[in-house]
Amino acid sequence: MATLEDCARMFGALLRASHLCAFEELPALVARHAGEAGLHRARFYVADLQELVLREATGRGPDAGAGGQELRVDATLAGRVFSSAQPHSVPADGRVQHWLPVLDGTERLGTLRVETDREPDAQTRAAMEGLASLVGLLLVSKRHHSDSYARLTRVRPMSVSAEMQWTLMPPRTFADRRVTLAAAMEPAYATAGDAFDYALVGDTAHLAVFDAMGHDTSAGLTANLALATCRNQRRRGKGLAQVRDAIETTLLEQFARSRYTTAVLADLDLESGLLTWINCGHPLPVLIRGRRWTTHLGCVPTHPMGTDLGLPVTLCREQMEPGDQLLLYTDGITEARDADGHEFGRDHFVDFVIRHQADGLAAPETLRGLIRAVLEHHDGHLNDDATVLLCAWHGGSGTASAPQHPR
Repeated sequence: MATLEDCARMFGALLRASHLCAFEELPALVARHAGEAGLHRARFYVADLQELVLREATGRGPDAGAGGQELRVDATLAGRVFSSAQPHSVPADGRVQHWLPVLDGTERLGTLRVETDREPDAQTRAAMEGLASLVGLLLVSKRHHSDSYARLTRVRPMSVSAEMQWTLMPPRTFADRRVTLAAAMEPAYATAGDAFDYALVGDTAHLAVFDAMGHDTSAGLTANLALATCRNQRRRGKGLAQVRDAIETTLLEQFARSRYTTAVLADLDLESGLLTWINCGHPLPVLIRGRRWTTHLGCVPTHPMGTDLGLPVTLCREQMEPGDQLLLYTDGITEARDADGHEFGRDHFVDFVIRHQADGLAAPETLRGLIRAVLEHHDGHLNDDATVLLCAWHGGSGTASAPQHPR
């Protein structure tokens, strides 16, 4: 069993070695230092972009995964650990094999596998959980400058527009005691005109979803410009109306009315629950209350940004209650059609989210299932981008109590 000294040596050695190593070196470093602490045969697996498979990082080959295992999320123990973000242990060849989720905050990155000689005591379990957390931090610190990591998380070629979009997107999941945010975007390898964004500053959560005209590289450029302008103005302390005006100006300067984007731009006060938002020709957000009651949030729309139609901007407000969930989405979710021409539909979309949340699934797992359902409805191929951003408000700091695995 791992002693305190073993754990301290393992974490210290890994941290020191990580400062001067590339992603390809992590599998060997993790295995070596974990083994010295009594955690044998340590291996970690990362999820592909669509979260369909877990791919072992071996450090070999152009994707650092040559010779490694590929495990399906929906058909393996490792996948169940990834989906639930809960560890699981099983007997294996005279030892005990442990699978643990690898997370960055609440963003699911993959899983860690280690073995112990016998059932672990509390200290050894803490060491395993600490190692999984450290692997998550190391992955995040290495992935932004590693093409090997990018290759390992892809199971097919990616379009240029999707390359641009994913580079700009924030993590697909974030949570603290006051709010849970989760997002999904398809087609993952060919997305073009959709984008989502969120950021926290003080007591405010900034939210945005964009749907640019078209489904080509120019649509990706439009969405990229809109998102970058939104962040630029927001970080200067500008309000929603000023952000919208700046995006309009940027798109007119670049495309002279030939390209535009619809959007919802919103601010949520994390203490009071007051939602303030603008609708720029976009599908209306959905509010889920009590995990059963839903309503569209009405707001007089202004025109899509980049069209210069001169419609006034209306700043709308909605008072959220603790436990409320807000859904921002693009029409690719609701308008996906099956072979008979039937749309997936707004009611089906909202009902899916409500039912799966009622079943106890966490928000990111609910959205993973939603995207699969939309793809299956459309025979596995989408003609339009489909994006959803879920925001669950747990209440202000005096009342909020986030669950262990954010819902």
